[in-house]
Amino acid sequence: MKKTTFLLVIILMVGLSTIAEAKPRWKSLFNGKDLAGWTAHGKATWSVEDGNLVGIGGMGHIYTEATCSDFEAKGQFRISEIGAKANSGFYFRANPPVDNSDGYPRGYEAQICNNQDAYTGWLWKLGKPTGKATELLTKDGVWFSYHIKAIGTHIQFWINEKLVMTYDDSEFKTGHFAIQVYNPGMKIEAKNLFYLSLDKKK
Repeated sequence: MKKTTFLLVIILMVGLSTIAEAKPRWKSLFNGKDLAGWTAHGKATWSVEDGNLVGIGGMGHIYTEATCSDFEAKGQFRISEIGAKANSGFYFRANPPVDNSDGYPRGYEAQICNNQDAYTGWLWKLGKPTGKATELLTKDGVWFSYHIKAIGTHIQFWINEKLVMTYDDSEFKTGHFAIQVYNPGMKIEAKNLFYLSLDKKK
């Protein structure tokens, strides 16, 4: 009887372990210490300050090594004006242009900007506002959370856990995550960056 019970316990533990391994897990995009796993393009200067990923300077983008098609991503962001209006974005399914790696990413952008009509929470595509956010929930100098979900053509954004944007588009299928510095005289900070791959295993 004891041997049978022991075998049942082992089988149950193995089964639970298999289920845990099969379940997708959130993965970190930023280690809070250095820029390992990131590649910068353009004129922006990137660094790590007090555990935050920081971008300043001229226009530029920093890309993760990680790529995804279907996923969820989340992180905290803060933009500040130093000498010019702050404008940034968190890109996904994005790739550097083949003809100019310092140019705008070819992919989708979750807008981060509090001083124009197409503000934080809008979906941008190749520099154009595409998916409208329902309201502006952020302001300069204050941390906020972004949560992005993209499955197939269906894209959704949450700001501070509130759904603000839903849009369907099929142009970009897969690519990197990236963060933007749009102009000199601004600062973008990011932390607690994670993604959950929902790509189907082939």
